[in-house]
Parts: sequence; C-alpha cells; structure tokens
Amino acid sequence: MGMASTLIPEIVVIPGGSFLMGCDAGAENERPVHSVRVDGFGLGRIATTNRLYHLFLQETTHQSPHCWGDPRFNHPDQPVTGVSWFDAVAYCEWLSASTGRTYRLPTEAEWERAARGGLEGRLYTWGDEPPQQQPGYSELWLNGPEPSGRRPPNGFGLHDISENVHEWCSDWYDGRYYETSPLMNPQGPVSGTRRTSRGGSWRHQIKITRVAARSSIPPEFRYSDYGFRCAMSL
Repeated sequence: MGMASTLIPEIVVIPGGSFLMGCDAGAENERPVHSVRVDGFGLGRIATTNRLYHLFLQETTHQSPHCWGDPRFNHPDQPVTGVSWFDAVAYCEWLSASTGRTYRLPTEAEWERAARGGLEGRLYTWGDEPPQQQPGYSELWLNGPEPSGRRPPNGFGLHDISENVHEWCSDWYDGRYYETSPLMNPQGPVSGTRRTSRGGSWRHQIKITRVAARSSIPPEFRYSDYGFRCAMSL
C-alpha cells in the first residue's frame, strides 16, 4: 500500500514436492534421513538486504542492528546482519501489514527444500564437489558478507542460500527432531530454547555449508553473521 515495488523482496516460487531431508554422512542432528513433503511457497531470491531493512527502520521505532554503522556490514546491497530472530519476525510482520501479503520466516524443511534446488541427495547446492572449488572462493568473505546475488544461483534461482550469512528459520531447534518429524510440512518442535538457522557464513572456516547442515542459537542473540530471507505463503 504505497510501498515502492523495489522495496519488496524479490520472491521465487518454490514448487511443492517431496525430498529427502538430512544427510547420513553429516552430523548426528542431520539423521535419520527422512522423506518430507512441503507445499509450494515463495522465498526471497536473496537474503533481506540493508536497503530493504532500512525502510523498516524508517517507518517503525525498531532498534537498529548493532553493526548498522560499521562499514564492513552496512553496504545497501549486503544482507542485513546483527538481527535477532525476533527482529527478523518483526520485519516479516511489518512487511505483511504493509503489503497485504503473508511474509514470514521459512521452516527448516522449506529452507532445505529450497536450498537443494531440485538436486536430490547432494551435499551442496551445486552437487558434491568441494566448496573450495567454487569461483572466487579464496577472494570472497574475507572481512564480512559479500553484496547479495554476486555468485551463480542454485537450481531454483536462489542466490547465496548456503553461504554469506546464517539465515534464521521459524522452527524451535531440537537435535533429535528428525526422529519424529511428520511427513507433511513439518513445523519443528512446539517449544525450545534455541531457534534453528541454516546456511554458512563469511565467518566460518569453510565458507559454504552443506545443504543439510543444521545450526541454532538462542532467538535473542544478534550476531554479525546472522541474517534472514523472507518466505511468503502462496
């Protein structure tokens, strides 16, 4: 409603379908590999940028991220960082109210479905080749995240989905959730102390993570390698 279209996240439609979630060769919390079906949904082509988050801060009284004034993190085209899970949810709620569409954080299952890009049973968004063989690997992510969308997209057209910054998901975290996860649209545990996150980050020793790798931190934490991308209910 009056919001410039350039300030609305560019959404890619992720087709509904079944996939094998998890990785037998991964960490214990990635097992057992199990079949999951998710309905179609929308997901940001890139993580929410400083440019998009700036409008949210302008139109609300929400607190700015702690690294908002740091030149390593405040380029308009970099993903916003230093946001808690609550900050990410507040942005999605504001965007929903501003546009009349339903924006939210993706579930962990939706995120993995999207990150795989239709490649079943592969370690990474592109296949099984080591991350260090990716273009520009040694020159990227040295002091902070890169501007979004610079590297090739995955099979669904999503950029930086396993790299650059960790991305908050909606679910509570449970390391044993896969043992009881439902087949259809799993939403995560009903309670917990940590929220799930996915993807690699500029601060990691290995900068691009496997698509099945899981991470989590308490939802109030604000780290300079944590951001988010918006999902949209269709």
